[in-house]
Amino acid sequence: MTVVAYQGEPGANSHMAALEAFPGADALPCATFEDAFAAVDSGEAQYAMIPIDNTVAGRVADIHLLLPTTSLQIIGEHFLRIRFSLMGIPGASIEGAREVHSHVHALAQCRGFIRAHGLTPVVAGDTAGSAREVAEWGDPTKLSIAPPLAAQRYGLEILASDIEDHKHNTTRFVILAPPQPLPEAGSGPYVTSFVFRVKNIPAALYKALGGFATNGVNMTRLESYMVDGQFSATMFMVDVEGHPDEPPLARALEELTFFSTELRILGVFPAHPWRLGQDGLS
Repeated sequence: MTVVAYQGEPGANSHMAALEAFPGADALPCATFEDAFAAVDSGEAQYAMIPIDNTVAGRVADIHLLLPTTSLQIIGEHFLRIRFSLMGIPGASIEGAREVHSHVHALAQCRGFIRAHGLTPVVAGDTAGSAREVAEWGDPTKLSIAPPLAAQRYGLEILASDIEDHKHNTTRFVILAPPQPLPEAGSGPYVTSFVFRVKNIPAALYKALGGFATNGVNMTRLESYMVDGQFSATMFMVDVEGHPDEPPLARALEELTFFSTELRILGVFPAHPWRLGQDGLS
């Protein structure tokens, strides 16, 4: 049986992503991202499903610090259209409710609905966790905003569906596995993910990225963050289209090494259909 580790409680969006990407797999809930990594390292799980960014909320906190330090390798990606439902115990109603509980990002992404119905938002540690708590409290005045899977899991009634403010709300997940040989080039469109640290010299970043422009390599992600407690030590996390064995990307990476002090490939993996515009995630 394939086991996929994820951070969060049963019914969370990461749980849904794991089931979508690996139908029939056994999803393993973990308290933290580090625990999910450890489950794969120990062999308890074969894969980890980790959210990396969201079209509304942006980068998932701490991921940029954790990915470069793990020995695991990115072997795939998955895009999950985020759908939030308002749920309560059987017999509860929106009119009779006073509070709505959920993760801070879920509350922010459903702000319009919450305000329109005069509910008081209360921050919880996890979307699915808030659904579990509402079920445990048995109080019809307290509702939860969570993925619809959580309502099934905890015996709650869905009072309203798709209440998120932005219908394009989508989270990108990366699939991590133990180190393995990179896939061969030429078998389809690939994404290469890597981190690098520029030399602390004038125009280092401009020069480091110049090779991607001159070789026609499309960069789909570029994020910077500080390391080692120094303002002058900047790391960059990058996603580009292409495979390192393909000449354009090979040349761009070679040029990058002239202006960087560190370069590490995090993974080379097939581009998801969503990225290619073949899956509308309606």
